[in-house]
Amino acid sequence: MPDKHLSTQFDSELNGVSSRVMEMGGLVESQIRLAIHALSQFNAESADQVAETEARVNMMEIDIDRELSSIIARRQPTARDLRLLIAISKTTANLERVGDEAAKIARMVKSIILSGSARLLPASELGVAADLASGLLRKALDAFARLDTTAAVSILKEDDQIDQEFDGFVRKLITYMMEDPRTISASLDLLFLAKAIERIGDHAKNIAEFIIYIVKGADVRHSPMDQIESAIK
Repeated sequence: MPDKHLSTQFDSELNGVSSRVMEMGGLVESQIRLAIHALSQFNAESADQVAETEARVNMMEIDIDRELSSIIARRQPTARDLRLLIAISKTTANLERVGDEAAKIARMVKSIILSGSARLLPASELGVAADLASGLLRKALDAFARLDTTAAVSILKEDDQIDQEFDGFVRKLITYMMEDPRTISASLDLLFLAKAIERIGDHAKNIAEFIIYIVKGADVRHSPMDQIESAIK
């Protein structure tokens, strides 16, 4: 009986910390939505809201890490439970970095607004990549909640679309800068902004890799797709 009681208590703690990760993910998603709105509308107020949320995201990462350390010290988990706790720690770190990227987007938007160059540049074309990155993070969090390895593999494949959008946008920016040197400064802001969007996709991809690690015990980072698909069979 005592063992069963301890096991039930441990499961409750695991579910609790997993719920906290999803809560943090929801907060980061709201940051991205605000950042995309700030970008699409060149809205300084939305950009300011992103920055205000950043402190809450940072504190959640610290709180979750503290809780994880306590669980590991008290329960000394092994096998899949330990993999889950390790993956949760890495996932919260990636979510915090997504929040950083959203804050970076907000700062860049404000810089472009202040420069007065907003309407001279193809910022609206970043909307496709931004929506892809936001959707990818949402799918990664959903897959993490369900520990769905099939969905995780799908996310890894979708990240390539964001990379292609980024490459195409860079080529367009280079053309703008060559045709009108006055846009160079604002174009560089947009370039860093595009890179921030690409990085959001990369962090979603990282979370998908952690799902496979939890369920299958396989570290698929930097692995070709055929090896990843073999690992989940």
